[in-house]
Amino acid sequence: MKIAIIGTAHPLRGGLAAFNERLAYELIEQGHQVTNWSFSLQYPSFLFPGKTQFTDEPAPKGLNIRTEINSVNPLNWLSVGTQMNKEQYDLIIVKYWLPFMGPCFGTILRRAKKNGKTRVLCIVDNIIPHEKRPGDKQFTNYFVKAVDAFVTMSLDVLKDVKTFTNKPAFFSPHPIYDSYGPAINKQDACAKLKLDPTLNYMLFFGFIRDYKGLDILLQAMADERIRQAGIHLLVAGEYYNKDVEINNNKIIADNNLSNVVHLHTDFIPGNEVCYYFGAADVVVQPYKHATQSGITQIAYHFEKPMVVTNVGGLTEVVPNGKVGFVAEPDPTSVADAILKFYTPGSIPNLQENILEEKKKYTWATFTKVMMAAVFN
Repeated sequence: MKIAIIGTAHPLRGGLAAFNERLAYELIEQGHQVTNWSFSLQYPSFLFPGKTQFTDEPAPKGLNIRTEINSVNPLNWLSVGTQMNKEQYDLIIVKYWLPFMGPCFGTILRRAKKNGKTRVLCIVDNIIPHEKRPGDKQFTNYFVKAVDAFVTMSLDVLKDVKTFTNKPAFFSPHPIYDSYGPAINKQDACAKLKLDPTLNYMLFFGFIRDYKGLDILLQAMADERIRQAGIHLLVAGEYYNKDVEINNNKIIADNNLSNVVHLHTDFIPGNEVCYYFGAADVVVQPYKHATQSGITQIAYHFEKPMVVTNVGGLTEVVPNGKVGFVAEPDPTSVADAILKFYTPGSIPNLQENILEEKKKYTWATFTKVMMAAVFN
C-alpha cells in the first residue's frame, strides 16, 4: 500500500520521532511505500520548555521524510491536506498525543480524505493529556471525527477513546524500541559514563516531567534502608520544567544525596542510550500517573528488569514478581520494591522471564493489529 505517517520525525527529536521512524521501517520491510510527514514547526515555544526540539544526529537512512506541517498555521493545514489528497494514499497513520494538535491534524485529514480512497488510523498515546489546558476536549472532538479507527497502547487509553467515539478502537501494547543498538556490558558502560562498575545503579531515564515522579524516587533514595544498601541512582534525561528541577535539586540537597545521585540532565542522543541502560541493574519508573511508556520498551530491548508504579498501563507490561516489581506511587513503597529487587533470589529465572515477555512486543504484531483495525 501507499502509506503516510503524520507526526514527528527527524530532525525533530525524542520518543515520538523514534516511534514514527521505527514504524516506517517496519512498514517498508513489509513491502509498503511509506512517507513520513513531519513538522516545519511542531510547537510554539510555550508548549516546549525543553532546550531544543532538534537533534544534530544524522537523518535515518532509507526514509522519505517531508517537513511540511506548521502546527499553528491554518493555511498550511489546508495546503498539506490538499497535497496529501493528491497523493491518493491508501492509508494515513497519525500519532495523537496532545489536544493542541487536534485542529491541525483534523483539518489536514479532512482534506486528505476527500479523494474517497484514503483511510485514516490513529495511534493514540494520550487522548486525555497529562497536563490539561482550556480547549482540550473541543480540539480532540474535532480531530476524532476525521479518523476511521484507533489503536491504543494501554487499556486505560482505550477506555478514554471510547468516551469520545464509538468508532473501531483496539489495544496493542507499545512495541519494543530496538533501534538503539546492541547492549553494552556494565564494565564498558560505566567506563564511558565515568562511574564505578563495582556499585549498584538504578536508572531513571527520559524527559523529566512532574508526572514521571522523579521526586518520589529521590525521596525513596533518602530512605535509610536504601542508604545502608549502598544503592546509587543514575538520572538520564532533560528537564521539561524549571520548577520540577528546582524541587528535585532541593530534595537532593536536603537529604545529602549528591554522592549517590548521578545527574545527566541533558538530552541523551540515541547513540548514547545503550551506555545508560548498560550501567544499570534495574530501570525505575516511579510515575504518579501514566498511560504507557516507551521507556519500558527500551528496557525490554536491553533486557533490563524494572520497578514501576501501579498507574496507567505500566503494570500491563511489567508483571509483578516476574520481570521486576510493582510499587505504589509513594517513596516508602518504591523503596520497598527496590530493596526487594536487590534481595538475592527475589525473582527466580529473571532473565528467562524477561526474554519470554519481550517476545510479545514485536512491531509485526503491532502493525497486524493496526491493519485489522482500519481495514476489517
